[in-house]
Amino acid sequence: MLKGFTLWFTGLSGSGKSTLAHAVAEELARAGRLVDLLDGDVVRQQLSKGLSFSKEDRDTNIRRIGFVAALVTRHGGVAITAAISPYRALRDENRKLIGNFVEVYCKCPLAKCEERDVKGLYKKARQAVADGKPMHFTGVDDPYEEPLQPEIVVETDQASVEAGAAKILKRLHELGYLDEKVDVSSGLNAHHEHLPAELIAKAEVAVRKTGRAHSQALMDELHVGFVTASRLLDILADKGVVVVSENVKRKT
Repeated sequence: MLKGFTLWFTGLSGSGKSTLAHAVAEELARAGRLVDLLDGDVVRQQLSKGLSFSKEDRDTNIRRIGFVAALVTRHGGVAITAAISPYRALRDENRKLIGNFVEVYCKCPLAKCEERDVKGLYKKARQAVADGKPMHFTGVDDPYEEPLQPEIVVETDQASVEAGAAKILKRLHELGYLDEKVDVSSGLNAHHEHLPAELIAKAEVAVRKTGRAHSQALMDELHVGFVTASRLLDILADKGVVVVSENVKRKT
């Protein structure tokens, strides 16, 4: 029986945690693993609704994520968490709680994260600081403590989603959490072939409504997986549609 484990993504806002987490989750599911994805934004809306961004409430939020991840891991599943989790002590605390814990550091320069920030969160946080009303926003007026010895480091300003996912899956195999290597590159390429014209048209309608799109939005609206949503964004960009995604901003 394959052992459960937690894949704990950490990094600044805009570093690509959710993007990579979705890609890896889909490949693990394709390989037959039972996967639960605990995305930071979703957890904030559901499990931790009402919590502020004070250090105390942030710690509570991360402890809740860790508790759920530990339950999934204990029962043989794969828990994938994608929250900033800025404080090293809380990550280490969850490592001890969960046991089978694989820390993935999405390493990305702050300037690049700000460049990717289509929601304007960094800009808002910097303005709040200038106005004397700090938001406790990680990377601006609250610290991010880098992992000291993460199992995996993905430099997301340099590596593609496919390359980052492949690196993570390879390391999971080396650590004994996968019973066979998962060829993420061939899996993505096969999954991208022959996307129906009707699906592409629907995606274009969704994108043109706002002039921007995210893989998660397309996943929710079109009921497709992450890699398909990413491929749709690429196709639309090639067609000249303005696309702003988690990883790239293009106008052709």
